[in-house]
Amino acid sequence: MIPRYTLPAMAELFSDQNRYALWTRVEILASEAQMRLGIVPEAAVEDMRRARVPLPSRVAEIEKERDHEVLSFLAAYCEDIPETSAVWVHLGMTSYDLVDTALGHTLGRAADLLQGTARRLRRVLVQRALEHWDTVMVGRTHGVHAEPTTFGHKLAGYAFAVDRCVTRLAAARDAVAVGTVSGSVGTYALINPFVETHVCEALGLGVEPAPSQVVARDRHAQLLQAVATLGACIEQIALEMRLLQRTEVREVEERRSSAYQGSSAMPHKRNPTTSERLCGLARLLRGYATAALEDVALWHERDLAHQSVERVILPDALSVGHFQAEAAVSLITHLEIDAERMRAHIDQTDGLVYSSSVLAELLGRGIPREQAYRSVQAAADRTATTGEHFADALAGTGVTLDQLEPQRFLTNHDVIRSRLEDLSVLDD
Repeated sequence: MIPRYTLPAMAELFSDQNRYALWTRVEILASEAQMRLGIVPEAAVEDMRRARVPLPSRVAEIEKERDHEVLSFLAAYCEDIPETSAVWVHLGMTSYDLVDTALGHTLGRAADLLQGTARRLRRVLVQRALEHWDTVMVGRTHGVHAEPTTFGHKLAGYAFAVDRCVTRLAAARDAVAVGTVSGSVGTYALINPFVETHVCEALGLGVEPAPSQVVARDRHAQLLQAVATLGACIEQIALEMRLLQRTEVREVEERRSSAYQGSSAMPHKRNPTTSERLCGLARLLRGYATAALEDVALWHERDLAHQSVERVILPDALSVGHFQAEAAVSLITHLEIDAERMRAHIDQTDGLVYSSSVLAELLGRGIPREQAYRSVQAAADRTATTGEHFADALAGTGVTLDQLEPQRFLTNHDVIRSRLEDLSVLDD
């Protein structure tokens, strides 16, 4: 995990100590189930419950001799259990009964953390969209001025995108929060399926319906695809905020602390560093998602090619995704909006943003489309090349711009606001 991009709650979930605590819990739950089946003595289960969770340092020490993490964990765990009871530990189980079941629990909790932050991002986007619903600005296509819109409308689009991400994360959370306690090659040959049911129910997990010894890795791929998609949606937001902070635009600005320094050489710089960071992290998330897809195909009932990849991509992807989403919440919450500059930019191109209204007016008079389009385009070209105001360049068309204001483009705009208000109810 990358400390710079890892928040404490996610770091704790993927810590070695938490992993060994979960492995200990799975072992105890499995033994409890076998006790109920009359297989493991009650006294042995009590001894297991009293035993301490092995320290990561002790497991690492044993692993130098055994070269197998699960066996080293079991050896460290059994050091604190009487020998007569230790023989019942891990009965009928295989390593990945322990590893994958605990991992399913961890991934479910990690997905919950990320979902919670995504919901907060959705909420702040809705709030700020409603706040700036009537803050008019120029809409841009291909980076070029198009027609008037509002900043609230822009944020509304992002809010709905994040809402879709919340839905994807919920589905991925359900897919990944599963376990299996089915023994070697997943046939339950040496363990009763009741044990699996008991363990997974206690941990709030579903059960892999046809285990091959391991939980199917398409589940992990689904989760990391959902994380990467959220990352891409945040990247879209951050990219727009970067563009709107350019010197030539300056319609929004990130909040900066008094300690901010934008350049080692140029004290005047006010760089969009938070937005840039969010875009960069999205690239990482896409890479993790690709690696997760590579882990889906395993040899026969299982191999170990996926393990080294998962040790990196699962904690890293979830920690980076969580950090990115939290940073996006802060960015939008504290974003400063220059409404006056937004309004001024509508007039920057001398009326050209109203060309579609002029075209519609001519078409409404029955002028053929090609003729009307070429006439308006010729006037627009004169404005763009000579600086003549569009209203003057239109002389001869019989159309004036006297009544044209940005609000003319927003006549039916509130239908989108009503949809946004419906979305806001989700967080009430």
